[in-house]
Amino acid sequence: MNTDQIKGKMQNAFGKAEEAVGNAVGSHDLANAGAEDRVKGAAKETWGNAKDTVHEMQKTAKTRADVVSGEPVTARDKFAAGVENIKDSVNSKMDEMKTREQIKRDDLRRSA
Repeated sequence: MNTDQIKGKMQNAFGKAEEAVGNAVGSHDLANAGAEDRVKGAAKETWGNAKDTVHEMQKTAKTRADVVSGEPVTARDKFAAGVENIKDSVNSKMDEMKTREQIKRDDLRRSA
């Protein structure tokens, strides 16, 4: 576990507590700040997870390059392709999240 994962988990937990206190005392500002910290914490933790995954892929690519002589370029290419796949997957998930949030806002506006 890397520091981004730990910091993200801590910020998420703090945000949950902050949001709960805000709800308990009727402070929308405090509850919103807590929700914001939860989102930031989730993003930071996800970034840490991505870094951890890339680190594991890097170790595998290095091992492959060490084991299969004469193929370090191929291992590097596979590593780079793996990173691109992770980036595409994360970006796709983020786009889905943004779309869902936009739909929620639109629904809220229509119901108001």
